[in-house]
Amino acid sequence: MRRRHGRGHTVSRTVAAVDCGTNSVRLLVLERHGDGEVEELTRQTRLARLGQGVDATGEFHPEALERTFAVLDEYADLIAEHGVDDVRFVATSAARDVSNRDVFESGVRDRLGVGVDVISGDEEARLSSAGVLSGVTSPRPTLIFDIGGGSTELVVVGSDERIVSAISLDIGAVRIKERFLPTEPPTPAETSAARAFVNAQLDASGTDFAAVASSIGVAGTVTSVAADHLNLATYSRDAVHGTILTLAAIDEANLRWLEQTTEQIAANPLLPPLRAAVIGAGSMILAEIVRRLPARKIIVSESDILDGIAQELLAR
Repeated sequence: MRRRHGRGHTVSRTVAAVDCGTNSVRLLVLERHGDGEVEELTRQTRLARLGQGVDATGEFHPEALERTFAVLDEYADLIAEHGVDDVRFVATSAARDVSNRDVFESGVRDRLGVGVDVISGDEEARLSSAGVLSGVTSPRPTLIFDIGGGSTELVVVGSDERIVSAISLDIGAVRIKERFLPTEPPTPAETSAARAFVNAQLDASGTDFAAVASSIGVAGTVTSVAADHLNLATYSRDAVHGTILTLAAIDEANLRWLEQTTEQIAANPLLPPLRAAVIGAGSMILAEIVRRLPARKIIVSESDILDGIAQELLAR
């Protein structure tokens, strides 16, 4: 994949962006050639569930660190293979408040040779919106939302590309699953309590849902719902990107998953166990966001914060 991105460059440059979230660890390597053309060299996603148990214990679980470091060993080989000039490792919700963050940071530095940038909600909103809007065109004002494992970001972008509002809420697929939905499948009482909590957070977010002209959803929960809706045999980034998801389609998937165990959900090869375990909670958050939108539908984007991080690195 090649994209024209800027002019006047004479020296090629290769960068790697790593986005480490509560549930997934993702890598994007871009090369800007001497003529300014940008080539995507590799894009990888691995589920590591770094945020396992963090909501309850306030620290990273040893098994979660082991899974995450195994992914980073793999990514370190890819980064070396592509001769990367600059690496940025960004961590979001899961890494903000843990007591053993030093163990995590040391493991990252040992493998990738860089520190961990634990970014604020404001920077997350800025990078995410820049990445999304590089790949999707939609009417303004646009709501961009990112449902992660530990948190959900809501960003409204106005007609002049200015961020009108941005907030990070403590509702994410892993957090809601662990806090409210322990039973397999969850009981009606558990589901009701989880939905009430999600709605209370959205109600207090200060986001003017009724005023948006379009909405774009990003990250694993949203793309997984889209892939399920499209009945894909194997995951296709190109097929998922730009998909329109209606509230009816989202509700159907959400209610189906909330009636199944993780093992039953994971029978779908598009939903591996670490995703299957939290997709009921994640799709619940998605449904309650879309229920507030005038159009009752969203655009699915495969370009997101990872693209924003990498493109900013290239521009340095």
